[in-house]
Amino acid sequence: MQITFLGTSSGVPTRSRNVSSIALRLPQRAELWLFDCGEGTQHQILRSDLKVSQLSRIFITHLHGDHIFGLMGLLASCGLAGNVERVDIYGPSGLNEYLQAASRYSHTHFSYPIKVHTIQPGIIYEDDEFTVTCGLLHHRITAFGYRVAEKDRAGRFDVEKAKALQIPSGPIYGQLKRGETVTLEDGSVIDGSQLCGPTEIGRKFVYCTDTVYCDGAVQLAQDADVLIHEATFAHQDADMAFQRLHSTTTMAAQTAYLAGVNRLIMTHFSPRYAPGNAIELKDLLREARAIFPNTIMAHDFMVYDVPRRREVILN
Repeated sequence: MQITFLGTSSGVPTRSRNVSSIALRLPQRAELWLFDCGEGTQHQILRSDLKVSQLSRIFITHLHGDHIFGLMGLLASCGLAGNVERVDIYGPSGLNEYLQAASRYSHTHFSYPIKVHTIQPGIIYEDDEFTVTCGLLHHRITAFGYRVAEKDRAGRFDVEKAKALQIPSGPIYGQLKRGETVTLEDGSVIDGSQLCGPTEIGRKFVYCTDTVYCDGAVQLAQDADVLIHEATFAHQDADMAFQRLHSTTTMAAQTAYLAGVNRLIMTHFSPRYAPGNAIELKDLLREARAIFPNTIMAHDFMVYDVPRRREVILN
């Protein structure tokens, strides 16, 4: 699981930060999942190492323009390029109508199937490797956070040990790899778990924006390996955050702390904290680390590989 930040500004783009979008690359299945799609996202993808031909799923948090204005353009370009097989899009009520209207008035016709899924809290997608869950956040309009949970995998199967026990290769190896107990023809009983390394615990990635501090975000982020959380405002601007239902740095850090996550990555920064202003982004990072030390700040084109739990080292 590899995360690429394509837009880390709030509201409007700046010279160094585009509006909201992140990409989750799944190398083991050559797929790309997108979370939000602010204006200019397709340009950001072109400037990255991502392959738009691998795009298969898009998850939209809410229908504010800085999170969806790039969606129609990206979908249209994928159609013209002719290298996307199918795209499933997940988001709140109204998303399908928005795309239909944009398609109708721009006379855009897609050369590949697009399926829009109107979501409600709970599991919205599941396959053999991943479960995707969404939960309600607290914003001015309906907004959802997303949790991607990789399923646990059996540890590495020790083929040499199996051979030493004179276990014949074939379908039996498959059963043993799954940790099953197998009885051989000579009556020997083999416990597959004894031939496999430690179970590989699935990684958990959570994306929460836009929202003021809320219990829903804490619940969604429980025990996550990485939480990406908006931090639009500095702590001293908390009144503005409550008025606009956005988070401060301390709200993001409190969410990470209470949820017991391993790493917090803040994003969605207000342009008001540009270099030279009274409060700068470095001050925002300092505020968050005072509560949750293992915090970093995202920047456009930052790439983050989500480590497995045993690989995580707190800074």
